[in-house]
Amino acid sequence: MTALLRVVEPGLFTTVQDLGRPWAVTSGVPPGGAMDRFAHRAANLIVGNAETEATLECTLTGPHVATEHSCLVAITGGDLDPRVNGHAAPMWTGIFLSRGDRLMFGARRSGGRAYIAVAGGIRADRWLGSLSTSLLAGRGGMHGRNLKAGDVIEVAREATRPAVSGHELASHLRIDYADHSLFAIPGPHVKRLDPDARQLLFGATFKVSREADRMGYRLDGPRLATEADELLSFGVTAGVVQVPHGGQPILLMADHQTAGGYPVVATVVSASMPVAAQLVPGDELQFAEVTLEHARQMRAGQAAALNTLRDGAR
Repeated sequence: MTALLRVVEPGLFTTVQDLGRPWAVTSGVPPGGAMDRFAHRAANLIVGNAETEATLECTLTGPHVATEHSCLVAITGGDLDPRVNGHAAPMWTGIFLSRGDRLMFGARRSGGRAYIAVAGGIRADRWLGSLSTSLLAGRGGMHGRNLKAGDVIEVAREATRPAVSGHELASHLRIDYADHSLFAIPGPHVKRLDPDARQLLFGATFKVSREADRMGYRLDGPRLATEADELLSFGVTAGVVQVPHGGQPILLMADHQTAGGYPVVATVVSASMPVAAQLVPGDELQFAEVTLEHARQMRAGQAAALNTLRDGAR
């Protein structure tokens, strides 16, 4: 396979991710995959890949990579100040890199995670049907770990179309990451909250604590009192808002455990999970209650935005 990029500096936490392994949940394996799936899908579609191809997920700071072979890339998600040979590089658009070019990142300007897609996809270790990195298992991606200096990124297959830069997702179709309202539907145990706690859940401001990673975010804010009765463990999914005994909610993210016993008082809808993925410790957020119908409309709107990339590639 062709070596495309050589890692000079890996950034704070850069891993290979695709859409995860949700089919493995029944075996107790976290689904994993890209935290911001809209940005991941968009990056792949911009360079002509299937949205299931692997990308590089860059957290808080991006890597510095040297181009070993000319290629087409796209950078989406949070703005980590991407630069090519020291010059500002556009986001949400195809960028042609020549051999010897340097892609690097400056200081984070907004959001927490950026995604780098390469035309032809990224070659990586497959585990349980997915290329996503599982740090807990030490499998998948780049040998089950985050990138380090000296790693070589290889292309998975020949690109499906000529490497022409400029294909982009229109700015009005991109997600507004600055709005930290997370739309959610009430969870199966919302009645365990007293009326005051229910009002706080969908009215108060919470803050992402320092205990935040790909598994989930512990949220600082008002205490949500719940009934003390124990629950049998049950299956959970990304977006679930659990309330442990201390009353401080936890928002589950991509690497969440497969089952839990804390009350689930809300579930963030799929269309708001890209916003959640871009939050960093210290960011404030609010939960906004929506109906299932509204949630479906939001999801359809994001799907339509991605379809413009497919239509434009024809």
